[in-house]
Amino acid sequence: MSLIAGSYEKFIWGYKLRQPKSPESQTLTLALTPQFSYAAHLSPLKSVAVSGVVAASSAGDDTVKLYDLSTSSELGSLLLESSATSLSFFTPPSLSSFPRNLFAASDDGSFSIFDVDPFVLLKTVSVHKKGINYTSVHPSGKLALTVGKDSCLGMVNLVRGRRSFLCRLEKEASIVEYCLDGGRFFMSFDDKISVHEAEDAKLVGEFETAKRVLCAASGENGLIYTGGEDRGVTAWDAVSGKVAYSIDDAHKSRIKGIVVLSKDGNSSAVENPFLVASASSDGVIRVWDVRAINKEKSIPVSEANTKSRITCLAGSSIKSLRKPQINKDSSEKNAVEMED
Repeated sequence: MSLIAGSYEKFIWGYKLRQPKSPESQTLTLALTPQFSYAAHLSPLKSVAVSGVVAASSAGDDTVKLYDLSTSSELGSLLLESSATSLSFFTPPSLSSFPRNLFAASDDGSFSIFDVDPFVLLKTVSVHKKGINYTSVHPSGKLALTVGKDSCLGMVNLVRGRRSFLCRLEKEASIVEYCLDGGRFFMSFDDKISVHEAEDAKLVGEFETAKRVLCAASGENGLIYTGGEDRGVTAWDAVSGKVAYSIDDAHKSRIKGIVVLSKDGNSSAVENPFLVASASSDGVIRVWDVRAINKEKSIPVSEANTKSRITCLAGSSIKSLRKPQINKDSSEKNAVEMED
């Protein structure tokens, strides 16, 4: 299991989450081991993403970088016309630990589609009139949702490589995210979360948080995890809008990233599917066992201090960190088949 964090100090941090061999122990013990850290960009990092053995980062220097976690090395760097604010991978089931495509939403309202191996830009699509705040890719890899500073919700057809939908929202949304099964998605508007059907965007649930939400993630059993200025991690029932459980005062400063280390869309799964990681602007990354929440005072099962101002967090639950051999001459079609 891997965790990748970006910081205001232009550094990227990589960690491995391991479970020490202690069969006699009755409690879950985990070690958050540093894997790498170095100055990756010329300006503060805006977004990170990870899938299997590959991670990506973007910053205000208008570059997107790709990394191989198995060797802790950089795979390549591409310069965009505007800085990427949100990154997302797509990994087909046939490539369980190596993603096929990387998607980047940018400050100028454009949406870029990359091939990961080799790392090349396939196409850039104009989606919003102003900058994009967030993007989320459907588990099928065929669609992506975006929300922008123009107070609009957009949809990109990844098969044809073009915008297929755009509608105006009541106010600007900062986050949009598909639920794990792809049947619903949710959006964050400061201190409010709205849940919608993926097929027709019908509103099915709405709830308010105590303070502004800065990060969110979807979990198992229809749960939505939020974190932000209240310094806590809260799990919400997506349908009822009620709090399932919460970790009050999870950090001393506002939370900038949440990762649910549970089953992903592929065949690989983690050894322990009850883990949630959170990162704060004070530089601390913590991992929680949600089974122990509300039973006693919540204590993280592992933590690390980057001693920097964390701006973003991403994680991968795939156990294997060995890059598969990819046949360049394979007749298998690319996940993104774009029409001119």
